[in-house]
Amino acid sequence: MNIFVGNLNFQTTEAQLQDLFSSFGEVSSVKIVTDKFSGRSRGFGFIEMPNQEHAQNAISQLHDSTFNSRQMVVNESLPKENKSRY
Repeated sequence: MNIFVGNLNFQTTEAQLQDLFSSFGEVSSVKIVTDKFSGRSRGFGFIEMPNQEHAQNAISQLHDSTFNSRQMVVNESLPKENKSRY
């Protein structure tokens, strides 16, 4: 399952998120989205967890919890809608 994590402290690292989510089960990838010009964190990222049950548990336990002095938003990442301009 792909998990969206928002409202992250700009100093949060991928390693810190890996450690946090690993306590709920296997984490296959962590990506904090950065600004393409400055390289600075945009305050959100994505976690990939292969086990659906572990991922749901992480979402329910971590949503609205405080991490690095910020209240995180944690939920299932849904695919982008195809927004055609016709």
